[in-house]
Amino acid sequence: MPLLQRFWNSLTGAPARLALPLRVIVAVLWLGVLTLVGPATATAQAAPHIRATLLAEGPALPGQTVTMAVLMEPEAGWHGYWSNPGDAGLPLSLDWTLPPGAKAGELQFPVPQTLIVQGLMNHVYEQAYAVLVPVTLPADARVGSTLPVSARAQWLACTAQICVPERASLMGTITVGSGPKDTRFAAWRAALPARLDQPGRFEATPTGLALAIPFPASAQVRDPHFFIAAQGLVDYAAPQAFRRKGDWLIVELARAKGAMAEHPQSVSGVLSLGAGAGGLAITASPGMVPKGGTPLSGGTQTAFSWRTLALAMLGALAGGLILNVMPCVFPILSLKAMALARGNSRHARAEGVAYSAGVILACLALGAALLALRAGGAQVGWAFQLQNPGVVALLVLLATAITANFAGLFELPGLSVSRSGASAGTVGGAFGTGLLAAFVATPCTGPFMAAAMGVALVLPPVAGLAVFAALGLGLALPFLLIGFVPPLRRLLPRPGAWMDRFRRAMAVPMGLTVVALLWLAWRQGGWALMGAALALALVLLAVLVVVERQRRQGCRVVAWLAPVTLALVAAALLGAPRLAARPAAESAGLPGTVPFSQAALDRARASGKPVFLYFTADWCLSCKVNESVAIDREATAKAFAKAGVQVIVGDWTRADPAITSFLTIQGAAGVPLYLWYAPGAATPAKLPQVLTPQTLPDLAARAQQGS
Repeated sequence: MPLLQRFWNSLTGAPARLALPLRVIVAVLWLGVLTLVGPATATAQAAPHIRATLLAEGPALPGQTVTMAVLMEPEAGWHGYWSNPGDAGLPLSLDWTLPPGAKAGELQFPVPQTLIVQGLMNHVYEQAYAVLVPVTLPADARVGSTLPVSARAQWLACTAQICVPERASLMGTITVGSGPKDTRFAAWRAALPARLDQPGRFEATPTGLALAIPFPASAQVRDPHFFIAAQGLVDYAAPQAFRRKGDWLIVELARAKGAMAEHPQSVSGVLSLGAGAGGLAITASPGMVPKGGTPLSGGTQTAFSWRTLALAMLGALAGGLILNVMPCVFPILSLKAMALARGNSRHARAEGVAYSAGVILACLALGAALLALRAGGAQVGWAFQLQNPGVVALLVLLATAITANFAGLFELPGLSVSRSGASAGTVGGAFGTGLLAAFVATPCTGPFMAAAMGVALVLPPVAGLAVFAALGLGLALPFLLIGFVPPLRRLLPRPGAWMDRFRRAMAVPMGLTVVALLWLAWRQGGWALMGAALALALVLLAVLVVVERQRRQGCRVVAWLAPVTLALVAAALLGAPRLAARPAAESAGLPGTVPFSQAALDRARASGKPVFLYFTADWCLSCKVNESVAIDREATAKAFAKAGVQVIVGDWTRADPAITSFLTIQGAAGVPLYLWYAPGAATPAKLPQVLTPQTLPDLAARAQQGS
């Protein structure tokens, strides 16, 4: 090994265009020697620089397909390679040993990264990554048995100075039957490029190839790079020029030096959308590539301007205003009603500013958390916090406290309408009310807001936060106007005994909010999660009753109330997710509805029939209203049956990286999203976020007439 090490190191002194290819040649020769010598040499190897492990996602029934993963974990400073390694390198290869009747599919690599070493472009993975492989079980496999699976794996591990061919005999098992899945596979599957459901085009240019990729004009992209699957066709290290033309993203690729004049029949590869943004798997056929367009400079869209930001902020402002009247924020209207009732206060302006500050701060905090998570590679979208069972349990506690306050069981600072309230009519109380209002209201997505949030996620961070601030301003604007416009305050009823009766009446919708949140907990984690959330709510209710009784007796309660509250919050945030391993069964929906996956969408579109694809979540009241009014109706079902419409639903109630990635590609930051695929159409029609009873039947009727 020391002699080979010195030989490899000596190669780094070769000319830049020669060093790495020589290293690859020697790597191939070494792999051949290892293959001939056999396991004895492998056992003499030092510990690998990339550790490989073979894992199964979970059990599978006879004849079904289970996903296997080869988890590759490089040491610090080392990297592995994509299927097309670029100017140098070797990808992972597997030689399977499977039970009779079993079959392994093609290797599925995640979106790679670029690495330039000595002027050569490499397509690599510098962190842990998983290569997925579908394995179909034998049809005659016995349920309850365990099938052994093994593979001889070979790969190349490199740093910037040295490359070492490595190999391992990987062993794994597959249980025949049913059972829980390995939760890590969701993230590994999300790291794969999403398959674009529309073909691209390419044509020869004097300098190489021009590739046109279908890409919605509303979807933004930063730092794109196209990883071509074919080897020896383009110059990997040459700069790639991108431009936008309508719903097309065009990339100019330089021809490889010495490449043959003939052009391929198709071009495939992966478009990386930037760090943490995922990628698209693309196949292109010969065709006309649009000319002109807006260039992208340095991977960042130069078309971004103050006009783009202004339009996004106006959309967010309008969306925030609409949130004040949409059904999805009805639970928060009780908080607003109480604040309006106190609008004749001498401190109306200060309270209006404080309330607005609380709303805007909450929107900024949620926006900053969302942008930070996406920058770190997480597949999350707007309202991501409600996909966490712990947050849902925490909201149950919050809604319980507000309900108890409205019912007169205790006084919650900021929501009191009596002069005895600890923070009634104070700036601090208004600020806290604003925080609560935004936290409960912002998960909803309404008209104007969806496009604005989609733009905010791809703008530079400061500009994106400005859009989130505009959303908060729109949500708070009615209260701000009431605080600064006296004629508006004079329109409000004068304070009186009616306010206490009104507060108690508001306990009814807030109590229904508690019930709705408990139902959401059941949908996310079954009876165990709902029961735990209900138990915590009852404990909190008892604590609040005792606190109010002692407060009226003049006793100090802060000393013991604070640790009890922290304990309940910790139990909700940390204990609830442990009980949410198995979500409740999915609702039926329209007849023939199938869960979303890219494969299901591909099959439905290939059938030549209309496809209605919609994305929903149980915590999205706008979604549920649309489903009740327009989707889950007998008239819609009959119209769809006549036209042969195939329905696919993506349930985003719990975090689903595949759905998040698809929403991002469509330029949407959250749900609801409604797409209509007409037969033969290249792109889907994006439907409004507010559906009427006739929206879908009319689409189905037009599709039937056109068939």
